[in-house]
Formats: sequence, C-alpha cells, structure tokens
Amino acid sequence: MSENKITAVDGRRLRSERTRLAIIDAAVALQEEGVLIPTAQQISDRAGVLIRSFFRHFEDMESLFKVADDHIRESYESLFRGGDRTGTLAQRIDSAVAHRAHAFERVTNMMLGTKAQLWRYEMLRKNYARNQRALRKDIVDWLPELGALSEPAQEAVDAVTSFEMWHRLRSEQGLSLEASRTVVISLLMVLLTSD
Repeated sequence: MSENKITAVDGRRLRSERTRLAIIDAAVALQEEGVLIPTAQQISDRAGVLIRSFFRHFEDMESLFKVADDHIRESYESLFRGGDRTGTLAQRIDSAVAHRAHAFERVTNMMLGTKAQLWRYEMLRKNYARNQRALRKDIVDWLPELGALSEPAQEAVDAVTSFEMWHRLRSEQGLSLEASRTVVISLLMVLLTSD
C-alpha cells in the first residue's frame, strides 16, 4: 500500500474516532444538562454529525449507553471514593454524608436518566445494580458499626444513604443542601445508636 493510501486510511480512522467520541460526549453532556432521555437526533445535532453517522457508530441507544458508561465510569465512581474515614462515629457520619451529598449533586441528572430507562435496557439495570452494591459496600467502609446492627436497621441505613432519599429531600421536599445533610445525619445517628 502506498504512503498516500496509508495516510488516507489513517486520516479516516482518526475522523471516525473523533466522530465516535463527539457522539459519546454529546450524549453525556445532554444528560448532565438535564435532557434525561436524549434522542439519537438530539445527540447527533449536539455532536455536529449527521444522524446516519450516529447509526454508523452505534447500532442503537443501548450500545451507545454501554460505551458511554465505559467512558465515564471511572470519573463518576471516583466521586464516591476517598474522604477522611477516621474519627468518632459522629465525625464519620458527618463526613460520609458530606461526601455522598457532593457526589449525588454531581450525578443527579445521570442517575435520573438512568432510572428513567431501567425498564428499557438490561445493560442499564446491570450497571445500576452494580453501582448499588458498590454504594452499600462503601457505606459499610465509612461506618463499620453497621455490621452489629439488625438486618432491618442495616436496610434502613442503606435506604437513608441512597440517591433516592437524597433526591427526595432535595427535589420533592425542596430542602437545601445543608438541610438535607442534617436530615440524613440525624437519621443515621438514630439508626446507629439505638439498635
């Protein structure tokens, strides 16, 4: 193959990869901005590509969601890692709630978009279940005292520290960030000190 043909093939591959990445980035950006269930046309428009380019790269929306999840998973999961996990029970509860509150605030629209489509895509159901297991393991890491609680109390802690609880406080009940944190901290203190 001549050098010109190799250069042309390499150029096409690079353009194709740039288009693919632009589609992924557009899908993520739209969801983060609150378009919870973006269409292929909206994503194509945002990416600046023709709709046929979208379907040349992705067979359907589920295949796009799979690739997008792989693309952003590390950055989203890193929001929940870290934090000072030492100190008294009260200090760790406060730190854990602050840490989760920050992460939940950042991923709210992605979580809502995922939940809105769980019924439609098995891949999203699997990812959501994986994330729920990781969050449950993470709260035990913050609060190892959970191991001594009854099963109902452990389930209550899981519910109180969930995205669903956080979103309800912030959205349905209209509480401020600080008021929502206070509610979750208060409930955790009751659960962890009275079982």
